[in-house]
Amino acid sequence: MSAGAFDGLTAIVTGGASGIGAAVVARLRVDGARVAIFDRDVSDDLEDAYRVDVTDDATIRAGVDAVARDLGGIDIVVNNAGIGAQGTIEENDDDEWHRVFDVNVVGAVRVARAALPHLRQSQAAAIVNTCSIAATAGLPARALYGATKGAIQSLTLQMAADHLREGIRVNCVNPGTADTPWIGRLLDSAPDPAAERAALNARQPHGRLVRPEEVADAVAYLASPRAGSTTGVALAVDGGMQGLRLRPE
Repeated sequence: MSAGAFDGLTAIVTGGASGIGAAVVARLRVDGARVAIFDRDVSDDLEDAYRVDVTDDATIRAGVDAVARDLGGIDIVVNNAGIGAQGTIEENDDDEWHRVFDVNVVGAVRVARAALPHLRQSQAAAIVNTCSIAATAGLPARALYGATKGAIQSLTLQMAADHLREGIRVNCVNPGTADTPWIGRLLDSAPDPAAERAALNARQPHGRLVRPEEVADAVAYLASPRAGSTTGVALAVDGGMQGLRLRPE
């Protein structure tokens, strides 16, 4: 996709200060978009950054209104903010289940809901939700996290159906294990970080972690006006993990 694909368009990227979110922000800006970063932790040197907590509806609505005012409308929302969770169903209590769902699922609902009045005014409206391979594959010790991402994939379909005739496309991107700060922290806490990284690399058929920039490229495609006939789609960026079954070498 050449530079200029998003000329004149404004995007919000939640969780845009680091990891996949930061890569999405950079990619959309290269392609011409005005991009607002929503994050709980924003530094003074971040351009067009708004301190927003996706669990707080009031900060979300204030942030959305500020973006529409400051940047001239809203055309694209990338619901990328999320938190990880480890463990089987026994290993997280009710409070943790509620906390992770509140961020990963209800947080996306809050942001999209606040942005809908502005998206309805756009001629190129799109929502892209960050989902996960955990929505389509059973992974050890990811019950809570996977449940939230399964909800995001289903929510994407429901939103796509609800808002198609309003001119709003809704899709999601399903990364495999990506080389993000959260994965870095998991590796650092492992008894043998090198062995754990090797295992995560080997789990994906192409033999390595997914780069955040690769996910950003997929988000850019789904958000672009050039994908005008693409809605209700879950686009895997996982090195083949979802669909391939390679024989051991």
